[in-house]
Amino acid sequence: MIIHSATYLQSSPSLKECPDPLKPEFGFIGRSNVGKSSLINMLTGYSHLARTSGSPGKTRSINHYLVNGSWFLVDLPGYGYARVPVTMREKWIKRTEEYILGRENLICLFVLIDSRHNPQKSDIEFMEFMGINQVPFARIFTKSDKIFSAVIKKTIDSYDREMLRTWESLPPSFTTSAVDRRGREDILDFIGETLNNLSKPG
Repeated sequence: MIIHSATYLQSSPSLKECPDPLKPEFGFIGRSNVGKSSLINMLTGYSHLARTSGSPGKTRSINHYLVNGSWFLVDLPGYGYARVPVTMREKWIKRTEEYILGRENLICLFVLIDSRHNPQKSDIEFMEFMGINQVPFARIFTKSDKIFSAVIKKTIDSYDREMLRTWESLPPSFTTSAVDRRGREDILDFIGETLNNLSKPG
């Protein structure tokens, strides 16, 4: 898939304020400070489309971007660590879950995972939540430029082993770097193929 245009549309505090669900939607979510905004900018080719910050937990709304005039890319609040009161963090989680379970045009949710770390409880639990609720998702292992390929493989293998304890099959996986644009074509091709399948009759 070639990205011809990507524009910021709106930020919504909850599901009911989101744009009308008239276009296919792909969401991006992950633990705080996983590199989500940088990845979105890399995928779209617009370096300042999504705001990046050194402070975890800066994405606090459901942010919609219109890509190629035909589908929505959605930047969701991160889960896990964030320097905010517990009550506020719980409110984010509730609103995010409402979006994931109630957004009828959500086609796939990309779960971002930091490739530098061993399996994190919050990542495993979130993917369990996705599986229980039968929400289609794929894994994106980020920041692959910061470690050796053998370490990345070890991390992915660790996640696979952990998930296969309760899963019959594994979701699609991608390895990315916002620095050297690794994984960009693979993810965009995946989105393109998914959109093409949606347009096929029957």
